[in-house]
Amino acid sequence: MSEPTVIELGPRDLLVVAGLPGAGKTTMLRHAAVGLPVLDSDQVRERLGAVVPAVPYRWYRPVVHAWHRVRIVRHALGEDGPVVVHEPSTRASTRALLALVGALSGRSVRLLFLDVPAEVALAGQVSRGRVVRARSFARHVRRVGKWREELLADQVPVGWRSVQVVDRPRAGRTRLVAKLLVGC
Repeated sequence: MSEPTVIELGPRDLLVVAGLPGAGKTTMLRHAAVGLPVLDSDQVRERLGAVVPAVPYRWYRPVVHAWHRVRIVRHALGEDGPVVVHEPSTRASTRALLALVGALSGRSVRLLFLDVPAEVALAGQVSRGRVVRARSFARHVRRVGKWREELLADQVPVGWRSVQVVDRPRAGRTRLVAKLLVGC
């Protein structure tokens, strides 16, 4: 078995864990980010769903995504320590917003991209019991195409500090740790 990939997060790092819906981001973070704050839109979806259980998710999905982004901004600006954000980030506008949040909050924005083929991500959605609408998933796949090529060529997006690409097996061996500051 290969050695684990350990990613050290500095006290002002904002790590975005990105990839197609169903790629395995949530599963990876459940094991990799123990003890670190993780902001995930599913946390918002579950809270709102508990308040309005009879309302179909598709009706309040825009509120979930807006609230998730507000949580990211609020945490980045108002909290100490590293933060991990679960966000597909297939839209260029989302990546630009995250870079802006980093700049405004004085955080280094880093990317951990979970590189999984579309058919594997779709199977992941089916196994978790929540499948993204076909048109929406196709848009995610289309948008991630060129961006994926750039990431695999080690091109760091403007406003971001670093990019790391992992496949699903390596994601299972990834650990995120807060870097301890010595001599402060």
